[in-house]
Amino acid sequence: MTTETIFSNARIVLEDEVLDGSLVLRDGRIADISKGSISKGEDFGGDYLIPGLIELHTDHLEAHYSPRPGVRWNTTAAIQAHDAQVASSGITTVFDCLRMGSDEDGGFEAGEMREMADAIAGAAREDRLKAEHLIHLRCEVSAANVLDDFSDFETDGLVRLVSLMDHAPGQRQFQTMDQYELYYKTKRGLSDEAFAEFVRKRVEASERYSRRHRDQIAAHCNARGIAMASHDDATLDHVEESIAHGVKVAEFPTSIDAARASHQAGLSVLMGAPNIVRGKSHSGNVSARELARHGYLDVLSSDYVPLSLIHAPFLLSEGEEGVALPKAIAMVTSTPARTVSLDDRGSITIGKRADLVRVRHISGVPVVRSVWREGNRVV
Repeated sequence: MTTETIFSNARIVLEDEVLDGSLVLRDGRIADISKGSISKGEDFGGDYLIPGLIELHTDHLEAHYSPRPGVRWNTTAAIQAHDAQVASSGITTVFDCLRMGSDEDGGFEAGEMREMADAIAGAAREDRLKAEHLIHLRCEVSAANVLDDFSDFETDGLVRLVSLMDHAPGQRQFQTMDQYELYYKTKRGLSDEAFAEFVRKRVEASERYSRRHRDQIAAHCNARGIAMASHDDATLDHVEESIAHGVKVAEFPTSIDAARASHQAGLSVLMGAPNIVRGKSHSGNVSARELARHGYLDVLSSDYVPLSLIHAPFLLSEGEEGVALPKAIAMVTSTPARTVSLDDRGSITIGKRADLVRVRHISGVPVVRSVWREGNRVV
């Protein structure tokens, strides 16, 4: 039986324009787009209609699973709480980040991330979730056990993105010691001697493991056709290494030179939407707004604040960066979809999945009024 839904009097954000018009959904797909209002269907009252947001990198699930140090929440309950928040932010496809690799000073126990992935798949089977959940493995290549954790996912079809990370001090995210001291000395209350030992061990682990683990994980992803992301590239050498590994996404480059080189090489440069909302990086690195002004920003990620993913594009379209609204919305819809080969979604185009968001823009902060995934209203 054919099911049809009609939206009218909407400001439809297409890839190259905003169209005042109407939309017809049929059997979970976009069936027709027309200019002007029609007398039947749901009247949007001039609200925006945009594609469902696609989130490639969020650590937000961890905050629900481990809400306090040492506390573990029920996995299914944590996933549902996370899902409710991302869906109400307009996100219809979310790549949940699972951490691969840890050390004696933190991280999760062996097997915990595998249990989380199984719980995500189980929640989807039981129709508990509003958004579609895929998996992004965040691989700390300087960790001795990263390959052990990664081996739990070698045949998991939900894994669609893998990032290669090295958070050792003195490079990438932590090119200077100021921020590293804040993260790992001040917050943990380490003495000078303890902090010096902490730094020594991480530099040593990076030198011992990073290159070998990066090469092995990249080879596996290329063999399986899994998209890869670099992480915190700071130099041209970092970018060249990423290109050689077949990386598609340049996550959070920390310098304008690395962002420029990545963008010019055809990588999708991803920055945090909270960086746009706050106007600066929380780590003191290059500003996402600066990259947008230069035309080097391609994709936004909510990172740790789900609502920022719909807030940031409207801020960019209103700010000094000169980013038109369709281009800004593309940073959270069609560009991430194209980057990771989700070709059935990401734009309001006839034949694409009817993943859609009704948005009212009020006083600088947009309000998500309704969300549809594959034509079904979920919010």
